[in-house]
Amino acid sequence: MAGKQHKHTHIHTTVLSLNLIQCYFYNLYRSESTQVSIVSDGRKRILQSGSIHYPRATPEMWPDIIGKAKEGGLDVIETYVFWNYHEPVKGQYYFEGRFDLVKFVKTVHEAGLFVHLRIGPYACAEWNYGGFPLWLHFIPDIQFRTTNGPYQAEMELFLAKIVNLMKEENLFASQGGPIILAQVENEYGNVEWAYGVGGELYVKWAAETALSFNTTVPWVMCAQDDAPDPIINTCNGFYCDEFTPNSPSKPKMWTENYPGWFLAFGYPVPYRPVEDLAFAVARFFEKGGTFQNYYMYFGGTNFGRTAGGPLVATSYDYDAPIDEYGFIRQPKWGHLRDLHMAIKQCEEYLVNADPTHQSLGINLEADVYYKTPDDCAAFLSNYGSALDANVTFNGKSYFLPAWSVSILPDCKNVIFNTAKVVAQKSVGDATTFVETEFSLSDSSWSWYVEKVGVWSNESFTETSLVEQINTTKDTSDFLWYTTRIEANEKKDALLVIQSLGHAALVFLNKKALAFGYGYHDDASFNISIKISLEQGNNTLDIISMMIGLQNYGPWFDIMGAGLYSVTLADLKNAKQDISSNEWTYQVGTEGESLGLDKTDAANSSLWTHGTELPTNQSLIWYKSTFIAPEGKGPLSLNLASMGKGEAWVNGQSIGRYWSAYLSPSTGCTDNCDYRGTYNAQKCQKKCGQPAQILYHVPRTWVHPGENLVVVHEELGGDPSKISVLTRTGQKVCGHVSEDDPIPVELWKPNSDSSSQSPQLRLTCDQGWKISSVGFASFGNPKGDCSAGFTQGSCHVDVISIVEQVCIGKEKCWIPVSTAKLVNPCPEVAKTLAIEALCTA
Repeated sequence: MAGKQHKHTHIHTTVLSLNLIQCYFYNLYRSESTQVSIVSDGRKRILQSGSIHYPRATPEMWPDIIGKAKEGGLDVIETYVFWNYHEPVKGQYYFEGRFDLVKFVKTVHEAGLFVHLRIGPYACAEWNYGGFPLWLHFIPDIQFRTTNGPYQAEMELFLAKIVNLMKEENLFASQGGPIILAQVENEYGNVEWAYGVGGELYVKWAAETALSFNTTVPWVMCAQDDAPDPIINTCNGFYCDEFTPNSPSKPKMWTENYPGWFLAFGYPVPYRPVEDLAFAVARFFEKGGTFQNYYMYFGGTNFGRTAGGPLVATSYDYDAPIDEYGFIRQPKWGHLRDLHMAIKQCEEYLVNADPTHQSLGINLEADVYYKTPDDCAAFLSNYGSALDANVTFNGKSYFLPAWSVSILPDCKNVIFNTAKVVAQKSVGDATTFVETEFSLSDSSWSWYVEKVGVWSNESFTETSLVEQINTTKDTSDFLWYTTRIEANEKKDALLVIQSLGHAALVFLNKKALAFGYGYHDDASFNISIKISLEQGNNTLDIISMMIGLQNYGPWFDIMGAGLYSVTLADLKNAKQDISSNEWTYQVGTEGESLGLDKTDAANSSLWTHGTELPTNQSLIWYKSTFIAPEGKGPLSLNLASMGKGEAWVNGQSIGRYWSAYLSPSTGCTDNCDYRGTYNAQKCQKKCGQPAQILYHVPRTWVHPGENLVVVHEELGGDPSKISVLTRTGQKVCGHVSEDDPIPVELWKPNSDSSSQSPQLRLTCDQGWKISSVGFASFGNPKGDCSAGFTQGSCHVDVISIVEQVCIGKEKCWIPVSTAKLVNPCPEVAKTLAIEALCTA
């Protein structure tokens, strides 16, 4: 982890040849230094990468997202390959729509970027069953991810399928394509201990198998300290500056750097300050890194039932530089873009020299890369989390905020500091975008109330409780457990239900009685409730619910779900185990079997229509239509008024929702301190609220005229309060001081930067243009972009200047200089603050 004192050692590494012209690809290159480099077309490179998972967006979104990634300074796009959707049935392959892998790779290539293809085939990725197809589970004698003949045969077949598909399309670098790296397995080192000798042998087999495909590009294994040569072991984590590959012949690579964390139902929303993220990246390259990847750069959406488990939310936003809807997230995107440009300015030094380490004090250090004794680039670091510092380097004084790195591409001028954010900022978390909301309260709603319990003759009986996943085979989230309870007289009893997960709704004599559920870190739960039994037969119906199959952990593939114990106790505490009663089982719900989510059922006579819309009712389907708002941008469905379920627009599932599951009311921070080691629980927001209420509807999923919306409500809600939102504008903000650095891209070696001024730059997303300026002050304005600005004691109103430069422009920049903006108070260090509005 960052923050510990380092002793200087030479970093021995390898050069990866990324030559896109010559036939060969993997080439060990030894320069005069021992520093790692990556070579592209004969030029040694430092590469910035970002994860974008093709199924978590629509093909129509790919070019814009990839273009924004390139503009943000990325060189490589990294993606997993999702076996369960590419081979949903053994031997039957699917590569269409959001799963058109070839089209995605070609789209990246057309943008001029490289690809790191993480074939796995295990993905994790908070994806259903970790990306494994469930049919794999039912192969006799199979054991996943270990030395096991049936599993290894299927894994090799799928690896071959993907490799050959890429070769057929000439997509590997040696063929002129963009794929420069491939990955086999995924984070196996985290669980290898659980598989014993079988695991060790499996790692060697996986490496040999990957190499046998002759892809001509290097293979990596992430989080795999024992990756056999020449497989490259890489680092995953929040910090990787201290990572060392397991061989001096391997480059120092970081395959997963988390800009935030994934979201789970019932949890607050995690986020990571960009100052800390930039610090981690700068430290990595300061310490000899060659390749760094943001997991995720764009997170996207877990459409349908693709979310992993347990209880992973539909939004996979990840607090990434590009948000779930494809909009740039500021200041994260802009600050990282500036960082990438600053590192690029140092690239020639980083790839040709070993670092010379200098201690500058307690928790203070410099790493210097010399080309010649008089020509160098330097990183100055303060990895203490509490105290700012002034340090002396090469006879000159530099200010280093706590937990920050300054980058000096000429060993003299600081062109970037990780803690100094001059990029455009957001105007508050909830108010960055101007949203237009269209209520569905006036829409004509129809509904269908499902039958409780067994609803068809396809049910079956057992005298025991069955495990859910083996029973449903993941064809549905739902499994009905139904039994009868005999009572000699009317009496009260205590019903205790124990479940492996993930949730269950209990009915006694067809009336809803109780609801129980687990959470992401432990999906198991118990329900204990007092019930009143009628004399004679009583029907107990329990619908057990899955919220994503387990996707991580040792032997995760055999982790079960569903009920495992049901007992009754009378008031005298005499217990009766009814787990071995005769139970009748029904896979799925009645509405699913009727296809109520499909567009061809929209006009079915099954639907009821009337003036009294039933609300707050469990197991009910709702249907209505809406007119899509004008524009080209994405939409969202606000489901805050609903309980738990799944929603569809024009037959496309926009994912599971669970608005009724509130996160804990404590543990959130309004202003999270970026200083100090980050973890996924350090910075959280939206405590006491649902994890998610807005659900992404891609623009290409709607059409002019009426659009069908269907909601399957499991617990109870009010569909009349559902609304459709679209973003129609954006509030932008900037805050730059006279003493801030000039824009990184304006810095040139051997140039006099003192003749140039810092700049405040504003850019509108989505092709919008600046239509108004709400605030513009030069002096010492009070406040910030999140809370808003007010005039300070020193103030010049520069709205007219800003309007002249910016109105009608998609982007503009204002020099922060008294020569341009006058000097109202010479004795005051001045700042320019601007708030503006972008609209179509």
